[in-house]
Amino acid sequence: MRNIVLTVILLVCSLSGAYAQTLQPILQDHAAEIAKPSRTSIGETLDDIAASGLPQATDFLEQWSDKNIWQNADGSFFIGSLSGDSVVLRDIDTGEEITVPKGDVTQLKPNGGVRRLIGTALVQFQLLDPDLSRRETAVASIARRPEAAQLAPLLASIDGEVDPALKAHKVQLANFLSARFAADPVDRIAAISSLSSDTSVEARAVLNQILSKSTGVATSMPEGNVAAILEPLVAPEQSYEALVDAGLAAPRQTPADIKAALEANIKEGRIGGFPVAQMDDPATREAAYTVLASEGLVPVLITEEVRDAVLKTHVFYELYDEANVDITNAALAAQADVDIRVATAQVADLTLDALSLASIFFLAAIGLAITFGVMGVINMAHGEFIMMGAYTGYVLQQIIPNYTVSIFVALPLAFAVTFGAGVVMERLVIRRLYHRPLETLLATFGISIALQQVAKNIFGTQARPLTSPDWLAGAWVLNDVIQISYIRIAIFVMALMFLGLILFILKRTRLGLEVRAVTQNPGMASSMGINPDRINMMTFGLGSGIAGIAGVAIGLYAKVTSEMGSDYIVQSFMTVVVGGVGNVWGTLAGAAMIGFGQKGIEWLNPSNTLAAQTYMILFVILFIQFRPKGIVALKGRAAGE
Repeated sequence: MRNIVLTVILLVCSLSGAYAQTLQPILQDHAAEIAKPSRTSIGETLDDIAASGLPQATDFLEQWSDKNIWQNADGSFFIGSLSGDSVVLRDIDTGEEITVPKGDVTQLKPNGGVRRLIGTALVQFQLLDPDLSRRETAVASIARRPEAAQLAPLLASIDGEVDPALKAHKVQLANFLSARFAADPVDRIAAISSLSSDTSVEARAVLNQILSKSTGVATSMPEGNVAAILEPLVAPEQSYEALVDAGLAAPRQTPADIKAALEANIKEGRIGGFPVAQMDDPATREAAYTVLASEGLVPVLITEEVRDAVLKTHVFYELYDEANVDITNAALAAQADVDIRVATAQVADLTLDALSLASIFFLAAIGLAITFGVMGVINMAHGEFIMMGAYTGYVLQQIIPNYTVSIFVALPLAFAVTFGAGVVMERLVIRRLYHRPLETLLATFGISIALQQVAKNIFGTQARPLTSPDWLAGAWVLNDVIQISYIRIAIFVMALMFLGLILFILKRTRLGLEVRAVTQNPGMASSMGINPDRINMMTFGLGSGIAGIAGVAIGLYAKVTSEMGSDYIVQSFMTVVVGGVGNVWGTLAGAAMIGFGQKGIEWLNPSNTLAAQTYMILFVILFIQFRPKGIVALKGRAAGE
């Protein structure tokens, strides 16, 4: 109620202007409380300072909380700062400064409890401050440490808020505070029900706070808002310890306790009628102790049977801290709705991650799919063409500092560089090894190692940055659960563009027609005037060029090193084999299967990405046992091989 009055007075004063122009007289009216404040006496002082409506009141409260308020001999208050043996005093109202000896003034040092109250009053006062940054700071302060007293001034400040974003934040925060602190249970239930559609971390935290509970034990059913009745025999030892802590049962005897009790009751070489020499036997010790307990000489032995019997005579429960059953029921219903929404959002987020990973695998593998399908060449250096493309982008960024321009220039340049490197490799090495897969594998593996070493000699072993433009920085955030980086979105869009481009080349161009002819039947294609040797060269260059473009895209997302190609060669081959050798749609299907499969395994075992990759390889090995030609089998030469 005090805060409602405070806020109303503040609003009225700010509208009418009928308030004092100086703060010092108000401070003098409460000089004793300000000089020696306490939590019980400070409330009226803070109310009067806030009700003044003066802009300097905010500065005074801030400086008071920071222990920068000084009082001189005549009782006036100043904002002061130490300067050697002197203090520079600044007038609270006029801002004029004077310097006085340190011994002539007294520094006010409110304790922690008082400073918290000052902070609360300051936050409430700042909610109506003309300065937007101060209002934002006040709202952030309430969000960090919400209190019941802050609800009324927060509600009162919403209608007058001119900043749309801050107003929305105030409304959300007021809803959170209403759910926890509103005086009317109906208002609390309405606010709680509205949280059922809010999946933010803050909203879930509010529901958890409302549903906070404590465990207890009693001899009969407890009064209050019972959350659950617990079964004590599920964890009997912990349950019995709870009984002991509650003073409802005697502690269980330890072996040391039993030994001490037996030693204290030795009479004529016997304990409870049993010879001391037989005490080495645990059963004898227990029997002797039981005899002593029956005679009232020692406490009753708490065996497991006794323990369980005692547990069954007590009620173990969880009790909500919130006493109102209707409120906790509303919170439970809202929490159930939120859990469903969060689970749905997590599935959507996982799907986006899987699509992103699949697009990366598709970009990395599509060039390999073309060369492997048309030429039957197992190119182990494919990953190094990806690496060459990434380094091309890095070098270009050193020349063109504008990251947007450099990226758009790097894409065709990386294609040209790796296309040329692929053509050279095909002319010098690959063409001599056709139909000799083992030799081709060994040769390209050697080239892979050589290219890695060349990259190390030129760029070193340290990872190089391939910086994305500012418009690719950050992430697309739908809510607290669903978000994906703009770089991943760009890679996904690029994968779609390349899918369309490759389909256009293969289906709508003469080169594509010749490639498909050589793929289906090279002998017949040759008899129709098509040069298979030239087509093989162009195809290998095309696949290598696409790998270079993929390198630029992947370099924006991953590290650029001489060994980055080896990180993707295994996934690329898996994608091609699973999808179907030489088929664009098969490569897309294989990338989707591996991307979704790996993300699914990571979701089951989120702490170990390497394990997910290993399990995915095992799955692929098992998959090709049942479907050796892949998801989309290719007809023609590749199918026959």
